[in-house]
Amino acid sequence: MTALELTDVVVDYERRGGGRVRAVAGASISVERGQIVGLVGESGCGKSTFARAAVGLVRMTSGSVVFEGREIVPLARRGRPRDLARLQLVFQNPYASLNPRRKVGSQLADALETLDLVPVAGRPARVRELCELVGLPPTAADRFPHEFSGGQRQRIAIARALAADPSVIVLDEPLASLDASAQAQLANLLVSLSRELGLGLLLISHDLAIVHHVADAVSVMYLGRMVETGATSRLWEQPLHPYSESLINAIPHPDGSGFLPNALPGEVPDPGQPPSGCRFHPRCPYAFSRCSVDEPALVALAGGRTAACWLQPEGAIAASPAERARLVAGGDVQ
Repeated sequence: MTALELTDVVVDYERRGGGRVRAVAGASISVERGQIVGLVGESGCGKSTFARAAVGLVRMTSGSVVFEGREIVPLARRGRPRDLARLQLVFQNPYASLNPRRKVGSQLADALETLDLVPVAGRPARVRELCELVGLPPTAADRFPHEFSGGQRQRIAIARALAADPSVIVLDEPLASLDASAQAQLANLLVSLSRELGLGLLLISHDLAIVHHVADAVSVMYLGRMVETGATSRLWEQPLHPYSESLINAIPHPDGSGFLPNALPGEVPDPGQPPSGCRFHPRCPYAFSRCSVDEPALVALAGGRTAACWLQPEGAIAASPAERARLVAGGDVQ
């Protein structure tokens, strides 16, 4: 059952000095209970704006967000319906998202008090339970955030989200500020929480290796648009969009195989002035004449996948990079 569904979300920002920037340009995604969905893309692709739109923290220009059958609109904190507390957001920086002047236990207890989820007498025990749930000792409740490492602080932020008894948590780059060991431990924790509690997780990250490890499905975003979606294993085995392929080829392989990652050429364009046609065409090794003129729609392909690329014949899974090169060779290559 779909718990969170974003459809054709568009978010515009006013630019200083005039003009508008379209940070999200018609993106859709859905998350089911007990499912981990990864949203990947380079910095500047609109992922964080999309995350905030998902929980009603930014106003959409158009589109819809439906959570457990109810449409979400941006609201002031005091006007937010209580049932929307079951949709939580964990921010990227645990150093900024926790109050340094208050003990961890009091911050975890805030949701219990605000939502009246647990009787007053039972709140201390529930706080200790939340600490244990994210792999922290019960005594963590009596300490201040500065006494913890970055990975432990992010666990506290996740525990605070869990205090609201959520069905879906949106995690905006939760692993970005952590070292490799802490990332791996926290990634394993997210998988355990999703499976044990039936949580739907929307994991936003630029680290494809982590997403590959934990996500059931992946959506790839480029310059505010989804360019490919599908089951994680199939996307990794056979990416259908050149951008997805480039991201995967840029992942280092620390296994002694001698594999050298290929860096993506160029930079993410200014979203205020996106390229004509396919937004990825200036950086695409397979681009041909049509790519710079017409923007491809995200179309359904075989196997429950979607892709927005002129090299993908509708209704079929197009081929390997070699086959794409053959297709391009017959056209007007850029």
